[in-house]
Amino acid sequence: MSSESNEPCTVRVNGEIDLDTAPSLRRDLATALDSHHEVVLDLSEVTFMDCAGLGALVRARKQADRCGARLVLRGAGRHVLRLLELTGLHRRLTVEP
Repeated sequence: MSSESNEPCTVRVNGEIDLDTAPSLRRDLATALDSHHEVVLDLSEVTFMDCAGLGALVRARKQADRCGARLVLRGAGRHVLRLLELTGLHRRLTVEP
């Protein structure tokens, strides 16, 4: 059983989020969401994201919904924002500057 913290947890990602790196991101987000009421995903250093990365975000959002946590995406660059808009995920995910 995990203990929950009221302090936000920041998960920082850099480089590419793709088929090779998405599983690690999924694990990191799942662990953070298990123990925090708010998780901030810092995407400011992300240079590329593909559908595997989007899948990791959707999965994390579903977990957040199940456990009553808040998932916030911050610092997403132009290319990541465009991908979120093209897929409509910008309406489902909380995206902040």
